[in-house]
Amino acid sequence: MKFDPSIPEDGINVSRTHPLREALLLVGGVAAIAIAVAVAAAVAVDLVAPHIPIELEVRLFSGWFDRGVEADEAVDPREQSLAKLLGRMAGHWPENPYAFEIAIWDIPEPNAVALPGGVIAVTDGLLENVESENELAFVLGHELGHFRNRDHLRGLGRGIAFSLLLVAVGVGGSSSAVELASLAGQFAQRGFDRDQEIEADRFGLALLAAEYGHVSGAEAFFEHLPELGGPLDGELASYYSTHPLNADRIQALRGMAHEMGWELRGERQPLLSLSPAR
Repeated sequence: MKFDPSIPEDGINVSRTHPLREALLLVGGVAAIAIAVAVAAAVAVDLVAPHIPIELEVRLFSGWFDRGVEADEAVDPREQSLAKLLGRMAGHWPENPYAFEIAIWDIPEPNAVALPGGVIAVTDGLLENVESENELAFVLGHELGHFRNRDHLRGLGRGIAFSLLLVAVGVGGSSSAVELASLAGQFAQRGFDRDQEIEADRFGLALLAAEYGHVSGAEAFFEHLPELGGPLDGELASYYSTHPLNADRIQALRGMAHEMGWELRGERQPLLSLSPAR
């Protein structure tokens, strides 16, 4: 082999790709891998979670979804009234294996969330929109329906996976357990499909009929919610996206009541004392 003493060309061992493009490809690749791992983990947990024994569920998630009350803060007095109503509703579910707890979240949009371990969280926005005890009882009954069908675990895998992913990449950037729980709960709720919502409605109606002898008020809360497109659009959009509460949903409630022979009309009980704590 003949020796060539000439200087190598400048382009030797130098990438022809622009450095910025390489950086974008690298970042995009890492993000794609992270998303793929999160999706795979979410699907796996989503499949396994509904089969977790309830005793194990309670042990695993005890303390995850607390009330967010610091040691030196008083517990919201509204929780006691809500807990009593929840206890009455759950009393009509003889096979209930949970010891339910209530949490009130300082969130303006009206929502209620079934969380692992037997916690039902309701928002200030929901409490400000209910006009009778019957309405609130149906909302709690609906969430009990999610517990009965283990729906609260079916979307949990993707909820926690994506919540942790968002926190990891700096979206939200909060280490607050309460905020992470809320975010996971929102993702979990969005995982409910229409059939799960319908079955939860049916169970809620059954509990309402057992408690009051009629189902009056089941659709009332949905009827007087502000219409989307108004000034509260931003606050209500999330609730409507997770719970398709529109004219069709109300009609479905009435159809269920007719099918089961539950009276649609009846006396509604006055609302419990649910003024925000000061």
